Amino acid sequence: MILRLVLGSALVLAGCAQQIAVTAPAVGNLGVELIRLKEGQQPPQAAGVCWAKDTTPAVIETTTEQIVVTDEQRDDQGKVVAPATYQTKTHQRLLQDHEEVWFRAPCPADMTVNFVATLQRALKARGLYLAPVTGVIDITTAEAVRRFQAERGLDSPALSLAAAKELGIIATDISKL
Repeated sequence: MILRLVLGSALVLAGCAQQIAVTAPAVGNLGVELIRLKEGQQPPQAAGVCWAKDTTPAVIETTTEQIVVTDEQRDDQGKVVAPATYQTKTHQRLLQDHEEVWFRAPCPADMTVNFVATLQRALKARGLYLAPVTGVIDITTAEAVRRFQAERGLDSPALSLAAAKELGIIATDISKL
C-alpha cells in the first residue's frame, strides 16, 4: 500500500515538473571558412596549423533551343502542305570556373586510429556511416565525411577542422562560441 502511495505521489510530482524544450543544433556553414586562392598559391603556414585542399568543379550551363529554318507552307484552304523545319542549336556558358579551395584540417599526426574510429562512430550516430568501425580512412569513411560536409557548404571528402568540431570529436575553444 505504501509502495503504491509513493509511486502515485512520484507520478503526480513528475506531471508537475517544468517541461524543457530541446531543439536540435543548427547546421553550421563550413563554406565560410574556405579560402580561395589562385592556382599554385598556398594559405599562410603556422606551427600546429594544417590545411587541406580541394578543387571545386566548373559549373557549365548548357541551353538547347529549336530555331525555325523554314516556315510551314499552307494551301488556300489552310491545310499544311509542307511542315516547318527546325534546327537544334546548343550553347554552353561557363558560370563558374573550377578553383582550388583551402580549409583548416586536422593535422596528419592527429589522424590516429582512435581519432578515425571516433570520427566513424560520430558519422554512424548521424546515419551517414553504415560500415563497421575500423579506425581507417577508407572510401566509405571519406564518402560519409563528404555527405556530412556537403550539407554544410563544403563538398569535400577531406575532413575539415570545423566539421570535426561540429561532430564533437575535436575540442572547441570556448571563447569562440
